[in-house]
Amino acid sequence: MMSPFIAVTLATMAILAVVVLIGRCRINPFIVLFGVSVLLALCAGMPPQKAISSFEEGAGKVLGHVATVIALGTMLGKMLAESGGADQIALTITRITGPRRVSWAMMVIGLLVGLPVFFEVGFVLLIPLAFTLARRTQTPLLMVALPMGAALSVTHAMIPPHPATLLALAAYHADTGRTILWGAVIGTPVAALAGPVYARFIAPRIGPTDEAALASQFVTDKAPTNLPPFLTTVFSILCPVLLMLVGSMADLLSHPGGTANGFLHFIGNTDIALAVATVLSFYVLGIARGFSRATILKFTNECLGPTALIMLLVGAGGGFGRELVDSGISSAITTLALGAHVPLLVLAWLLAVVVRVATGSATVAMSTASGIVGPILLHAHGVSPELMVIVTGAGSVALGPLNDAGFWQIKEYLGLTVGQTIRTWSVVETLIAVLGLLFTLLASLVA
Repeated sequence: MMSPFIAVTLATMAILAVVVLIGRCRINPFIVLFGVSVLLALCAGMPPQKAISSFEEGAGKVLGHVATVIALGTMLGKMLAESGGADQIALTITRITGPRRVSWAMMVIGLLVGLPVFFEVGFVLLIPLAFTLARRTQTPLLMVALPMGAALSVTHAMIPPHPATLLALAAYHADTGRTILWGAVIGTPVAALAGPVYARFIAPRIGPTDEAALASQFVTDKAPTNLPPFLTTVFSILCPVLLMLVGSMADLLSHPGGTANGFLHFIGNTDIALAVATVLSFYVLGIARGFSRATILKFTNECLGPTALIMLLVGAGGGFGRELVDSGISSAITTLALGAHVPLLVLAWLLAVVVRVATGSATVAMSTASGIVGPILLHAHGVSPELMVIVTGAGSVALGPLNDAGFWQIKEYLGLTVGQTIRTWSVVETLIAVLGLLFTLLASLVA
């Protein structure tokens, strides 16, 4: 068993190496993540072949899901942009809220869209809208994208029916309805402070950023004049959300194990729901708007080019996280956290933070922490199981570490450097974690 001191030292050195090599030395991020990940595993005592295979398995597992989501989401976003659908939504939002409240509008949209979908799915669905709103209202992209991302992260971590929250519900024997209620009560102010409020503070201090490669795919210099109907465009975005929501409710709508139940789970699968919505957009935003099949094929082919680096970096982040787990570093750091004698709410939060840093995955952090603390809660008194779910979820998104695939997704989509991503997204995630803990502790006084 590796000592906690060595584990923390190796993990810290690896993260610092990634920041310096990418930010200062200007080395390709994928090369850096691959090299540092393998070197970290070797320093931790893993055999060379195991170190390489561990990276490949981690990258492959993440890409197996995320690559499909990014590809389908990018195609859907391209159709929204070329048809003028994104402009239609942008114009409608600015008419309702005004250009000065766009960041708050995006936070609300993120909270609603994020309820049934994973963070990365909601992000690829809404990022075309963020690009368009920023361009049309002359608002810094960070002012639009960070509130959206904060809202998606809050719903992912704190509000069922996300898979990790469902696992925590089972581990803590919490009531679903009360968890959703507390998640909304606590999550809304957390999203507001970590999103629009922090974005207004940090955006002017970041300075100019490079235009993301995907911006040109999602925003045209001149707004289209023949815009599709607002409801048609909104349906195109919400179609996968609705299908995933149906999938999450399949066991309530049909008998588990039956044919209908299997069909509902199938169409509610993330990849299938996005595929259905993307193909549907080819007609309602393409052929119905006068585009030929050849033009639609051209759109969907050309928009995938800029996603190549994003997919590689997301996969490399997964490989980095897998090396931390397989080398024993993650386990050693978790043991260190377990040795701390702290209140149960704080212990669940702390364990989730530790696993998040060690593995990079919010889902793994939440499921692992709840699995460890769940049996302890059975023998405790006066602690709300629902608040245990909320606080564990808050800790599971802490720090936005470099071994999180979402870190690199944010970096590349928003055209940020590593340092800028740390000052923006990593701080947003940390604010969500800390504020979530504080608000949960306050709620425990009355729960």
